[in-house]
Amino acid sequence: MRIVHVTLRFDAPGGVETNVREITRRLRGAGEDVRVFASDLYDESGWDRRDQYAPEVDGVPVRRFPVRKRLVPHLTLPLFVGLIDALAESGADVIHAHSHRYGHVLESAAVAERCRIPLVVSTHYHPADRRETPWKRGLLRIQDVGFGATAYRVARALVVESETEARLVREFAPADRIRVIPPGIDLAEWASPEEGSANPPSVPPEYFLFVGRVAPNKGLPDLVRALALLPAAVRRPLVLMGKDWGERASLVELARREGVADSLVWLGHVPDRRDYRTVVRRATALVLPSEWEAYGLVLLDAMAAGTPVVATAVGAVPEVLEGGESGLLVPYGEPARLATALREVVEDPVGARRRVDRATARVRSLDWSASADRLRALYREIAGG
Repeated sequence: MRIVHVTLRFDAPGGVETNVREITRRLRGAGEDVRVFASDLYDESGWDRRDQYAPEVDGVPVRRFPVRKRLVPHLTLPLFVGLIDALAESGADVIHAHSHRYGHVLESAAVAERCRIPLVVSTHYHPADRRETPWKRGLLRIQDVGFGATAYRVARALVVESETEARLVREFAPADRIRVIPPGIDLAEWASPEEGSANPPSVPPEYFLFVGRVAPNKGLPDLVRALALLPAAVRRPLVLMGKDWGERASLVELARREGVADSLVWLGHVPDRRDYRTVVRRATALVLPSEWEAYGLVLLDAMAAGTPVVATAVGAVPEVLEGGESGLLVPYGEPARLATALREVVEDPVGARRRVDRATARVRSLDWSASADRLRALYREIAGG
């Protein structure tokens, strides 16, 4: 079966990007004729377009298209130049498009309808940011409804990662086409012993860890404020591992005002997976203070590493952490509550170990191979066997 995955960015940091890469390489390994169509965009925040990409990633052929910047200001609608013709000529048995409110999803739906190719869309849905103006929130809602009435009416299946995402997408998309297929983790990778490279990242002996884009929706100002609220005996340095999406300067200034500037350690993006695993394993706690998380793949990494988790109760995070059984949950936007949870991890090691044991048991059922198998079955179902 020939399956074409269409995604904005590929072979770049990010949750959607990780999802597509892990799924496609497993589909390829299972004998499927899978390929990826992606734009030449590497970093969406800075509109960083590149031309030096490998033609294959993990054995999966990748075709790149020039991307045209969004046509309407404030709307996430970048379009691929040449994508429609390429999809029509691809011989695809199934088109699988990723993300919501993106032009390539509309382009994929147009080809699927015209050429009668079964379409799957993984929405990776993110509701309007709480900080947006009422006007912007209304505009985004119009987009939601527009996608529900166009691309999602064409799709044979809408893949969501959690029951929370299913409930939200059901508000504007055909409910009978929604399928919940959780993402996963490479359990074999985490089962290997700790083994860093010759030059591992420099981190303190003990530290709190944030992993992800240093971006406005990650709640990092609350984390800096929470760090400042901790007594000296409990406070640990905060290691930030991930690409800066324009927030570092303001966070440094905030830390300076709060008196914890010396507590921030910036690693940036760590491409070496051995080093990445070492940093996660050695953390006192992984902290995810986000405004929203469709799932939160870094939570699975911490759970597999045996690292305690503190996270905001947003999006699918309560589902992933079993309502607080596998990690501590706090409300978004409350630094004092976040500080209390961090203090509990340090001062109650017995409770932290109990949650870690529960998390370790839960993550065993969340392997990427299971996600890929469920998608293969879905492709055959919608393509008539």
